[in-house]
Amino acid sequence: MKDSDIKKYDSRKMHQAYEKWPEIAQENYFSRNLQKIQFKNIDHIVFAGVGGSGTIGDVISSILSKNDIHVNVVKGYLLPKTVDSNTLVVTTSVSGNSKEALTVLQNAKKSKGRFVAFSSGGKMQQYSIKNKISYYQVPEIHSPRASFPSYLYSILNALEDVIPIKKHDVEESISMLMKTRKKISSTNLTNSNPALSLAKWISNLPIIYYPWGLHSAAIRFKNSLQENAKTHVLAEDIIESSHNGIVAWEKRSKIKPILITGENDYIKTKERWRVVKKFFDVNKIQYREIHSSNGHILTKLVNLIYLLDYSSIYLAVLSKTDPTPVKPIEFIKNRI
Repeated sequence: MKDSDIKKYDSRKMHQAYEKWPEIAQENYFSRNLQKIQFKNIDHIVFAGVGGSGTIGDVISSILSKNDIHVNVVKGYLLPKTVDSNTLVVTTSVSGNSKEALTVLQNAKKSKGRFVAFSSGGKMQQYSIKNKISYYQVPEIHSPRASFPSYLYSILNALEDVIPIKKHDVEESISMLMKTRKKISSTNLTNSNPALSLAKWISNLPIIYYPWGLHSAAIRFKNSLQENAKTHVLAEDIIESSHNGIVAWEKRSKIKPILITGENDYIKTKERWRVVKKFFDVNKIQYREIHSSNGHILTKLVNLIYLLDYSSIYLAVLSKTDPTPVKPIEFIKNRI
């Protein structure tokens, strides 16, 4: 791949937005003086959003998985019936016009939960101001999926008193983003670039295997491959797949397995990885393994997403596809 290829096919310069991710994260957490949400006694958080906005809920759900705060991620229209006065409902829509998130926000009038909204403007901003709902305007950067770090770190900033994550863990995640950028950036189009190497390896139909703790990064990778590279993708939890999906490998296939693993995977999950990789080796099934970085779960997830998103952009360029347009999504939105 040459720099001229990226300029030719990534005509709307998505990769340039990704180049700025570390600075975007830093600015939205440390430099933006956002008013802190002061809601007390929150023991249940609902994140409502779809597409790129939905990824944020998945990531924070993983971060809070070992805390006493129960988390639901809603990628549709309906709130869980468990919402009560100790529930914080966080609605996110980069455009501000996603009908699903707007429908959830409109439940504020008849719900005991406490609501907060994040968008770049749109109907969500208008509704929030009119109904005196806590609202934060976060600019869109290129596209909803490229805006991931601005929204994630703005939410962590505003919800600092609700989400139990320490500042030094946020600092670690951003510091690692800077290190990751050096490896995956379009200024390094060499064999040492892990995102480009993975993109070159992907062909036919990839299937992503992941452990539950890295679920949000794997699903985001699936979504990014679909949106950016316009390719079909499968994704399966490695434990669940060991009880069903693995049987399909009895037949020869052109499907390409990608394993998303972590150094701190649960000991039984590590054992499962060893067995599954042995099965692939015995049956001469080629696979690629992508390791998360070390550190806090936030560090692992945002850096995996950074690497894997970049890989989806490279795959788009390799297949002579512009990663930005999403015409089928526009087709559906225009008819709802």
